[in-house]
Amino acid sequence: MPRGWARVLVALLALALAGAAQADVLVRGAQVFDPDTGTAAVADVLVRGDRVEQVGPALAAPDGVRVVEAAGLALVPGLLDLHTHWTPNTRPSAVPAVANAYLDAGVTTVTDYHQAPEAHAPRRAWLARLAAPTVRFGARISTPLGHGADWADQATTRWVNSPAAARAAVDAIAAYRPDFIKAFTDGWRYGNAADNTSMDEATLAALVDQAHRHGIRVFSHTVTVERAKQAARAGVDLIAHSVLDRAVDDELVALMREHGTAYGPTLAVYEPVRIGDAAPADPGAPVLQRRRANFAVALANVKRLHEAGVPVVVATDAGMPGTPHGRATTRELELLVRAGLSPAEALRAATATAARVLGMDDRGRIAPGMRADLVLVEGEPWRDVAAMQRVRRVFLAGVEVTGPDARRPADNARQHLPPVALPALIDDFERDDGRTALGTLRITDADGGNDRTWQSSLRIARADGPGHVLSTHARLSHSPRAFAAVLLPLTRGSVGPADLGAWAGLSFRARGEARRIQVEVRGQDGRRWAHRFELGPQWRDYRVGWDAFAGLPPWRGDGPPPDWRPDDALQIGFSVGGEPGGEAWFELDDVRLFDAGVLP
Repeated sequence: MPRGWARVLVALLALALAGAAQADVLVRGAQVFDPDTGTAAVADVLVRGDRVEQVGPALAAPDGVRVVEAAGLALVPGLLDLHTHWTPNTRPSAVPAVANAYLDAGVTTVTDYHQAPEAHAPRRAWLARLAAPTVRFGARISTPLGHGADWADQATTRWVNSPAAARAAVDAIAAYRPDFIKAFTDGWRYGNAADNTSMDEATLAALVDQAHRHGIRVFSHTVTVERAKQAARAGVDLIAHSVLDRAVDDELVALMREHGTAYGPTLAVYEPVRIGDAAPADPGAPVLQRRRANFAVALANVKRLHEAGVPVVVATDAGMPGTPHGRATTRELELLVRAGLSPAEALRAATATAARVLGMDDRGRIAPGMRADLVLVEGEPWRDVAAMQRVRRVFLAGVEVTGPDARRPADNARQHLPPVALPALIDDFERDDGRTALGTLRITDADGGNDRTWQSSLRIARADGPGHVLSTHARLSHSPRAFAAVLLPLTRGSVGPADLGAWAGLSFRARGEARRIQVEVRGQDGRRWAHRFELGPQWRDYRVGWDAFAGLPPWRGDGPPPDWRPDDALQIGFSVGGEPGGEAWFELDDVRLFDAGVLP
C-alpha cells in the first residue's frame, strides 16, 4: 500500500475510534510475555497514543494516564492469524461481527484470502469505521480449473497457465495494491474428490519473481511434498497449508530453509472433528478415516519442520466450515502444542514470527516503539495456551476494545453499511474498460467444479445501429444446476448495498436463445430475488416491477425464500440455464431503473 494511503487509513481509524478513545494507559504489574525469549517477567507497560512507550518495573503513572491494575494476569502481544477467509457463507459473516469475534479472542492482525481485488479498497474503508483487527488483503491467482478458480470468475481469481500469463496477471493485480498474493499451486483434494489442476514450477517461479519486483509477498496453497518443493524453489514466502500426502523429507526441509519459506499449517481446518462439529454418526466412514490419516501426517510434519528451523506461523483457514473466526486461532495454538511445539513456541508462532513473515515489524512484541496491540489474559499461556481462551482486556493501537472499560464505535454493532442511492442508468455498455455506467467492474458467474459452465461475455458493436451491447455465449456443464450469469455490481466490489426503494423496477433490452433466463437482484447474506422472462432472436424491451420479483433460497442452506428488500441490493444479474451440456446465448443493452411514473 502506498504511504499516502496508509496515512489516510490511519487517520480514518483514529476518527472511527474517537468515540471509544481513552486516555493513555499504564498496565501495572502484569506478567509480560516476550515471544523472542519465550519467558515472562512482571513489569509495567506504559502506552502513549497507539504505541508502547516504556516497559519496566515500577513505572510512575504520568498525569492523566489511566492505570489498569493487572497483578496476577498475563500480558501478551495481540495475536496474528495468517490465513482467514471473511466469507459470506459462514456465521458470523458480516464484517463488524467478524471483527468483534477476532477482538474478543485477542486477535489483532489477520490476512483475508477471500476478496476480489476490486473489493479491497471499499472493505478497507469499511474497516476504518470500526474497531477491527488490521486486515491484510490477498489477491488470488490460480490455474484454469485449479483450486480457487473452480468457483470464481477472473475478477476474483486470475487464471494463468504460463510464465507470461503469470507476469501479466501480477502486473494487473498490482494496480490494486494488494498486501500479498495467494497462489493456488496444488490441485490435490486430499483423496476426497477429483484433483484440480496444478501450477507448473516455471509459471509459479515467474509469478513469485514478478510479485517480488512489485514488493508483494506470495503465499501459496500447497498441500503435497513435491509441490511444496516447487513452491520453495520458486521462492514463495509462506506455504499456507499443511503438506499432507506424506512425511516431509530432507530435501524439502533444506529447500525451505534455503529460500526462507515459512509454514502456516492450518491445523484447525484439518482436524478430523472440528470446532462445532457433531460427533460422527459413523466413526469408521472412509472420509473420516482419510481425514484422521492426513491429520496425523500434518502434525508430524509441523514437528519436523519446526525442529529443523523452518518458521512456523499461526494460520487457520478460519471462515471455512468448522473454523469459526477467533476461536479457530486459539485452537490452532492448542494444535501446534499437540504437534510438538512448546506453549511458548506456539505463542511465538502467533506473534513475533507471524509479524516477521507478514513484514509488519511494528507488532508481535511488547517493547518501546511497538504498536500497542495488547491482550490481558488470566493464566500463563506460555505454560498452557488454553489460557488464551480467558481474555480479560484487549487493547487495539492503545484503545481498549474488549474488557470492562471498552467502548467500540457504533458501526461495530451494525451488520451492514448504510445503502446508497443510485441514478437511473445501470449500464448501457458504452464504456470500453469493462465497467458499468456506475463505474463498477462487470463480472460473471457460473456453476463451479471441474466440470463447469464456460462462458464468454464481450462488449460488441450493435449490428443494427450505433453503440454497443453485451453479448454472452455459454456452454453449460453437465450439472443439473448449470447456469451462466452476468452481474452488474451496484457498488464498488459489491461491498455496500444500494437502495432501490426510490424506483419502481428495472428496464432493459434483450434478445437471445436460452431454455431459461431470469433477471436477478442479489443482496447480502445470500438473499436474492428473480423474475423469469422469455427470450427471442429479435430485440425486445422489458420493464419489470419489483413486485414481479420472487425470493429464491440462498446459495447456501435451506429455508424459506427471502422477503423483498429494496434497500439490500448488491448486484443486478442476468442468468441463463438449460439442458446440461447444452448451449445458450443472450445479448443485453440499456439496463435502467424506472420510476413509478413510467408505465410498463
